[in-house]
Amino acid sequence: MENKKTLRPFGMRDKIGYAFGDLGCGLSFSLVSNYMFLFYTQIIGLEAGHWSWIIFVSKAWDAVNDILIGNMVDRKRISKKSKFTPWILIGAVGLVVLTVMIFTPVQFSMGGKIIWCLASYCLWSVAYTLVNVPYGSLHSIITDNPRERTALSTFRSIGAGIAMIFVMFLPKIIYVENESGKGATQILIADRVFLVSIVFSVGALVFLWAMTRMVTERVPYGEVPEKMSYVSTLKSFLTNRPMVGATLASFASIVFYNSSMSMNNLVFQYFFNDAKKTTVATIASYIPLVLLMPFAGKLVSAFGKKKLITLSGIASAVAGLIMLFLPITPDKKGMYIYIGGLMIVNIGNCIFQIIVWAIIADCIEMSFRKKGVHEESSLYAIYSFFRKLAQGVGSSLVALGLSAIGFVEGKNAVQSEAFGANVKNLYIIFLVVGTVIMVLSMQFVYNISKEKEDEFAVPSAQSKTESDLSKE
Repeated sequence: MENKKTLRPFGMRDKIGYAFGDLGCGLSFSLVSNYMFLFYTQIIGLEAGHWSWIIFVSKAWDAVNDILIGNMVDRKRISKKSKFTPWILIGAVGLVVLTVMIFTPVQFSMGGKIIWCLASYCLWSVAYTLVNVPYGSLHSIITDNPRERTALSTFRSIGAGIAMIFVMFLPKIIYVENESGKGATQILIADRVFLVSIVFSVGALVFLWAMTRMVTERVPYGEVPEKMSYVSTLKSFLTNRPMVGATLASFASIVFYNSSMSMNNLVFQYFFNDAKKTTVATIASYIPLVLLMPFAGKLVSAFGKKKLITLSGIASAVAGLIMLFLPITPDKKGMYIYIGGLMIVNIGNCIFQIIVWAIIADCIEMSFRKKGVHEESSLYAIYSFFRKLAQGVGSSLVALGLSAIGFVEGKNAVQSEAFGANVKNLYIIFLVVGTVIMVLSMQFVYNISKEKEDEFAVPSAQSKTESDLSKE
């Protein structure tokens, strides 16, 4: 027993390290999700109709490779020291190359542009999955204490929030005043977006590497199974009612919140005629996230995850409906009303984003206690499958919605007089619909009560020791 030493206790190093992970993921993901559509329609010259089917096909592929990679990570142990971090580092290197590839201002024929867009995004999605699936699965292995998992979820949201802060300031860098007198008052500059993609992707690699050095895997994950059945894992997922409920809520959040962010850029570009003020609006929208983060643990302890999300979501949906009828004018006063309204509407989604990763860890824990099988990556991969599918659905809905209200593609495109007001209303409608679906999913499908969360505080496995590691 002399050489059996307990690993370093869970602490701030794990929290900060795990935050670095989503900071790294977020630098690449946020850049792609917020500006790829604008880059390819305003600079490369693709039409919104092209984008709609390109993004749907690529996201469908992205969703499929999640399941394949999740199963591979569970089955293939490429390091004796860690189940997950080697895969994260391999994917991180790919992100550097492929993020830059996406934002390269190519000058091909229309067919060549479509092929480049589709190929670069599909390859990027493989690299991102190699990072994101093992990173998300790592949550369940760092600790099996639900309160510590809530802390990890909070810090993961902090990491994602910091990444978004960098993205918030991009309009000041990548837009310039339009001197032509035609179209929007600001235009997107290709070379600046390309340089930003280099800086962001290298930064992602650095933060992901730092994460692998800082976190500790404490929960034993047993021997590598000789064979894992996709059907068995899918059955585990579909019969896990809270996992289905959380997945539906995440699906709605991604389709109607995350995927529609580019619409908000168009609101400021064409309704308020000041694209650079998007930075102010985005920062204001995340103020509730920042204010709520320090109290996430206490709020969860007081209400439970399910009730907290349901109540805050109802309040956000009501605020969104009120916004639709407010006299928001295309001037500074209207802009302040709009930004203030978005802050309130985003509260429900912010709370969901803060604790969703702890919710998923609880769902995975429930599966393990039911089956006694460690399939963290495979379960997380199926959850990620639906998240990626939601990104495709959301991007397609945004493109179709913009087409329906008369969006005109092109660098110096001139929009109709009514387009600004229409895109503002469409964006608010997206937020309300997403919030309502999220609330219904958490209230009527997700069924882990506060009492069940408290039961999870009783560990299902002992802390991992150095002797455990040496036997692997």
